[in-house]
Amino acid sequence: MEAIKDFFGSLLLIELFKGMKLTGKYFFKRKITLRYPQEKTPMSPRFRGLHALRRYPNGEERCIACKLCEAVCPAMAITIESHVREDGSRRTSRYDIDLTKCIFCGFCEESCPVDSIVETHIHEYHGEKRGDLYFTKDMLLAVGDRYEDDIAKNRAADAPYR
Repeated sequence: MEAIKDFFGSLLLIELFKGMKLTGKYFFKRKITLRYPQEKTPMSPRFRGLHALRRYPNGEERCIACKLCEAVCPAMAITIESHVREDGSRRTSRYDIDLTKCIFCGFCEESCPVDSIVETHIHEYHGEKRGDLYFTKDMLLAVGDRYEDDIAKNRAADAPYR
């Protein structure tokens, strides 16, 4: 009996009419689709996007090569090499992040004692091949220099919750 019912259901295109009924139900309702480049959804103040290295106001990089971010990274996406300067302070000679490995957990940002590595609100970046998403120290400092005003504003807004 079930086979006959299925046969007549497919012969009369019942599934097609059920689909058309559902389409008709939502046809005249308000659309929720956004036209992405022109219209953007609101972003959470705690969104974690592209990484950046920050500098002090005098232009010196903040990173003291403590390697806490490298140690805490669960994906092992951060590589740091350091050297000691003439004045005895330690600075990074190499700071690399492989964004193809990164899971954007924010542990690196939370572990940094000098607020050097941050995750910005930039989400519109891409790479066409694997090497494009391998960020070196110079690239990270350039991102930090370019968006320092936005980074400082977002950090100040988030400060009461830290």
